[in-house]
Amino acid sequence: MYRRDFLKSAGLWLVLPGSLGRAQEDNKAEEKIPELKKSKDEWRQLVDEDAYYVLFEEGTERPFTSPLNDEKRKGTFICAACFLPLFESSAKYDSGTGWPSFFQPIPDHLGTKRDFKLIFPRTEYHCIRCGGHQGHVFKDGPPPTGQRWCNNGVALKFVAEGEELPPLHR
Repeated sequence: MYRRDFLKSAGLWLVLPGSLGRAQEDNKAEEKIPELKKSKDEWRQLVDEDAYYVLFEEGTERPFTSPLNDEKRKGTFICAACFLPLFESSAKYDSGTGWPSFFQPIPDHLGTKRDFKLIFPRTEYHCIRCGGHQGHVFKDGPPPTGQRWCNNGVALKFVAEGEELPPLHR
């Protein structure tokens, strides 16, 4: 069973339509993003070791190690595994934490679950398409949302404005 299937069956997987903590309504007429199911071995062939550890073992990279933390160009941040766009550069800001941070994601492209790995509860988020772990969202971000989507840099790729987005992995 895939992690996201387990989380959905346990009622722990939420899709955020733009506000922290509110689940997507299933009766919307919107087109849903199809899930991309691959085995761990298949993902190991597509992403490097560090990205695999973060994306599919729910690891965390060391702070201040990602070049994306200092990325200031206009563009789109995409999932390093499946290439689904997750954040626009206009939502990026310097949180001082050492990880790329955003005040809002692209709507309906991330799912969340509760994480108790550090004893106190946190909200972990994943790419809605491949289930790859991206980071954690906190309620201490800037206006207009007050959210800080704190992302592992190795879980993202950056596509500069004017460059073509890569096709989604199949």
